[in-house]
Amino acid sequence: MKAFRMVVVGGLASVLAGCGGDAQLEAALDTITVEELTADVQVLSSDAFEGRAPASAGEDSTINYMRARFEAVGTQPGNGDSYFQEVPLVSITADPGASLQVSGRGRTMRFEYADEFVAWTKRVVDTEQIRNSELVFVGYGIVAPENDWNDYEGLDVTGKTVVMLVNDPGFATQDPDVFNGNTMTYYGRWTYKFEEAARQGAAGAFVIHETAPASYPWATVRNSWTGPQFALVDEDNNMGRVAVEGWLSSETAGSIVERAGLDYDSLKAAAEQQGFRAVPMGLTASVSLSNTVVRSISNNVMALVPGAGRADEYIVFTSHWDHFGLNPSLEGDQIFNGAMDNATGTSGLVELAQAFLSLEERQSRSIVLMAVTAEEQGLLGSAYYAANPVYPLEKTVAVINMDALNILGPMNDISIVGYGNSELDQYLIEAAAHQERVVNPESRPEAGSYYRSDHFSMAKVGVPALYANPGVDHVEHGAEWTKEWRDSYSANHYHQPSDEYDPNWDLAGAIDDLRLYFRVAYRLANETTFPNWNEGTEFKAIRDAMMAGR
Repeated sequence: MKAFRMVVVGGLASVLAGCGGDAQLEAALDTITVEELTADVQVLSSDAFEGRAPASAGEDSTINYMRARFEAVGTQPGNGDSYFQEVPLVSITADPGASLQVSGRGRTMRFEYADEFVAWTKRVVDTEQIRNSELVFVGYGIVAPENDWNDYEGLDVTGKTVVMLVNDPGFATQDPDVFNGNTMTYYGRWTYKFEEAARQGAAGAFVIHETAPASYPWATVRNSWTGPQFALVDEDNNMGRVAVEGWLSSETAGSIVERAGLDYDSLKAAAEQQGFRAVPMGLTASVSLSNTVVRSISNNVMALVPGAGRADEYIVFTSHWDHFGLNPSLEGDQIFNGAMDNATGTSGLVELAQAFLSLEERQSRSIVLMAVTAEEQGLLGSAYYAANPVYPLEKTVAVINMDALNILGPMNDISIVGYGNSELDQYLIEAAAHQERVVNPESRPEAGSYYRSDHFSMAKVGVPALYANPGVDHVEHGAEWTKEWRDSYSANHYHQPSDEYDPNWDLAGAIDDLRLYFRVAYRLANETTFPNWNEGTEFKAIRDAMMAGR
């Protein structure tokens, strides 16, 4: 899939239709304040909420707090007479005593769980294993007909375990004509790689971790994929999934490749080339997983601000309330507070609800505020909603997603993740002009952020979705300072217990962004048209078919 390259010809200073000079709009913007946002962030990220894990005491505290806050500002329940949408989940926790054994060439190597590899199963079973499963290096593990790319060409991996690289060949080559160049495609996401391995009939699938193409360090892998792993459950208890999924550290992968008598750099170089053919490694893998399986019900939290004219049409705000809960095996701090990720965005929903409810003349279309569960476990809450929508998808005008608001202070710019995908870009561009801010593509498209937050669940079913990052050009400190701070956050605090509220944060930047999102939604809520995906995006045909059937 080639990315659509949008060129903005003008209109940066154009006045928003129905909004320019609108006194009630300006008054509503003033209700979005640092003080109120900070208060909610502090509560949601406090130790009392125990890291907000789905189906835990922390969930009970979180969803009841959000319901109380939505009630306090005057919203209506978003799911009939309830603020909650139940999401059936299964939690599968592998015994951390598992080890990976790789045998061949006269030796068996053993690798330790968490430090050298992680593994899990999405199958709803008490035990799962691979035994003496042949290892095959399948490059990037991609089948992309539109790119004339098939890493499984001529290969039968039934019963075998595939080993593959993270990201896609575009990142490796930095060639804009290879996939999307530096911009990750869905083929580069670990979720796709496990899905494709299952379609190919593999017994096991391991992704090799490297920090640059993954965009996060091994500590993130260790903390994200150990402990309870949540999943939605299909009719066959997920038996269509690969038996064992997992990650290998780069050091572990290097040891395995060396034992196979192969050269790691040469394998990577070959995998970057069109026409690559998989390489049997002459080794076998064995790992046995003893699982604790717990079925549970988690909840999306939904609030409604009804419209006054076209109330059966909806603009949806999404933000995930969940994080990683508690990990008793850690020394010292065991609580993953998730302050920036994503107590900030969840708190922002309350601010936006309050702003819409402050309008003297109610907006025409309805506003839905949805705090979704289990984003950290694979966008599960939003995926469940997309498959079981409370509001018809063909009546859903747009989705605006918030995940980790700006804690650094005002920016001269703002970044659209997936820039060029939809007509919503222009709405944000025109709204940003009111703050004299420039709108740019995301600064790190190689990280695959477009596929890593809840807007993607809605995009996959055709609903135009807007997801923005705060920008990089700090008003006071500039872009280099911002980049250094974010690199440090990714390396040291992302998905770590240290993501805690800090009184030194400057949430004025978050307020700027919330006011932008309000402007976009206010305009959408008072229009009669439906924005669409741009030509060349994979979601447009779905939306067109949906709208044709209205």
